[in-house]
Amino acid sequence: MVQVQSGILLISDPFLKDPNFLRTVVLLCEHQTEGSLGFILNRLFPQTIGDLISGLEECNFPVYYGGPVQKDTIHFLHKRPDLIEEGIEIIDGIYWGGDFGEVVELIKEKKLLQNDIRFFLGYSGWGEQQLENELKEKSWITREAMRKLVFHKNTDAIWKDALIDLGGEYSQMTNYPIDPQLN
Repeated sequence: MVQVQSGILLISDPFLKDPNFLRTVVLLCEHQTEGSLGFILNRLFPQTIGDLISGLEECNFPVYYGGPVQKDTIHFLHKRPDLIEEGIEIIDGIYWGGDFGEVVELIKEKKLLQNDIRFFLGYSGWGEQQLENELKEKSWITREAMRKLVFHKNTDAIWKDALIDLGGEYSQMTNYPIDPQLN
């Protein structure tokens, strides 16, 4: 288990019952005494960014369900600090946020490609000590974030791959049923 800080992944325990976080992987982007914020990496939203943002109607970049908080807001992670100003580096080469107006223009100009950016609707948030309590209850498994998991090409495989990479008992968890009572 790694220290809770920005730049780690929270992998939901196989038996976590909260439907918002069932078999999810969250990139933690901010962790402070007052609370924490992150984005679910492996829940695809049924609409594209072009469906949600006027001016980008022709863009079919996917949008991910970032979490159950403020589901009317758009956030983004990207790999292009050379093009998008004001982003915060979360892990080596992965940035959170920046100038959204620039993002829209870069997409229109086809200078920003789909594999450069991930959009999220809403976010995952925890109040003061809430995440620490969930970790004590073993709701989450923590690990260092890696670019290949944050920008994984197969959304459905992120949870399993994040556990398999840890090896040992964690890789065995990928075979656990969602509800052990049905076993």
